[in-house]
Amino acid sequence: MLGYECYKATDDRKLDSEACVRVAFRNKNLGIDQYRFLLQTMVNSGLGEETYGPRNVLAGREETPTLEDAHSEADEIMFDTLDKLFTKTGVSPSQIDILVVVVSFFAPAPSLTARIINGYKMRDNIKAFSLSGLGCSASMVAVDLVQHLFKTYSNAFAIVVSTETIGPHWYCGKEKSMMLPNCLFRSGGCSVLLTNKKSLKHQALMKLSHSVGTNIGYDDEAYGCCIQEEDEQGYQGFFLKKSLTKVAAKALTMNLKVLAPKILPIRELLGFAIVSLCNSKSKSSTPESARSSGNLNLKTGIEHFCIHPGGRAVIDGLGKSLGLSEYDLEPARMALHRFGNTAAGGLWYVLGYMEAKKRLKKGDRILMISLGAGFMCNNCVWKVMKDLEDANVWEESLDRYPVDRENMVNPYIEKYSWINDECLNFVRMH
Repeated sequence: MLGYECYKATDDRKLDSEACVRVAFRNKNLGIDQYRFLLQTMVNSGLGEETYGPRNVLAGREETPTLEDAHSEADEIMFDTLDKLFTKTGVSPSQIDILVVVVSFFAPAPSLTARIINGYKMRDNIKAFSLSGLGCSASMVAVDLVQHLFKTYSNAFAIVVSTETIGPHWYCGKEKSMMLPNCLFRSGGCSVLLTNKKSLKHQALMKLSHSVGTNIGYDDEAYGCCIQEEDEQGYQGFFLKKSLTKVAAKALTMNLKVLAPKILPIRELLGFAIVSLCNSKSKSSTPESARSSGNLNLKTGIEHFCIHPGGRAVIDGLGKSLGLSEYDLEPARMALHRFGNTAAGGLWYVLGYMEAKKRLKKGDRILMISLGAGFMCNNCVWKVMKDLEDANVWEESLDRYPVDRENMVNPYIEKYSWINDECLNFVRMH
């Protein structure tokens, strides 16, 4: 990896408490129960006051998005990050051999890769790939794709662009499980420059050591646990089922069974095998005690954990299951607080925080963990090639982070607590 650039929108697109409430109150399909649900979700989301929303939603046009809205949202992310990436690395658009663009909800014709090729007048023999529908795991899927392409194409430059268009897919109905994405997803993305040129090894920020993908889409429950569909009123949205947590745990476990032997020392693997064997033979052991005593210690092979900032529950769950400390989870929590869940681009904001805080030293190993619709778990391990300390997208807000969990008090709960008052809510709502 020669460089990466995360997107930061302009201040006029900040989706703070006031803006979120205005958007919610515009939805005439909602009743007091739905407003209470939204209040509770927003308070517990882990998002701060400086995340960014799509322009059409901020302008009050969430129910009437246009094709131009989708193109504009994707374009801002793609071209802003690419311009900065080309400038920072000194690599010209004409030098790019492989281009991969990932976006979950937008598949126009011509494709987004064609839009970039046209915008930068790239070569006619560039290998271009447009990936859609992969959810928050898409960026890691793209990196894995590039890794395999590099086995065929030597001395090549590749770019992975992670963008998203949440504005045209803003849910305007009243189903609670479909309202969750509105509370979590925010505008963001990233462009990453990769190469297999040995002559540029000294310029590399990181080297990809391992990449493992697990797809359990064959399982009906896993396939349908997070899916795009219409509600009974015909409003389209992203439906998150209660089984998502169980499915994610299954996918992650299967993935780590393949990845762990590649990254952990033999003594840790042997110790895990012995403890697991003893627990399986012990009549007094419970499933809970077996899990707590038989977990692999990933810290014996990994220094940093780059967890997808999908939501506070996601971060808490992964931290508990992997035995991570608050120090380990801090980058993901802060990325969620500052930028929200930016889908496939989220991992790169977490990585940016680690770099800006000068955590990444030469020789360190970083585990990136991503989960996405399908259902998929795609993880990879990077080795840091030199001490990193670029403030990147965090430059203007770095001095305000980290924020103590106790101080992450969302203004919603204070200003709009009247929603939970049986006497006052009728007066306020009418």
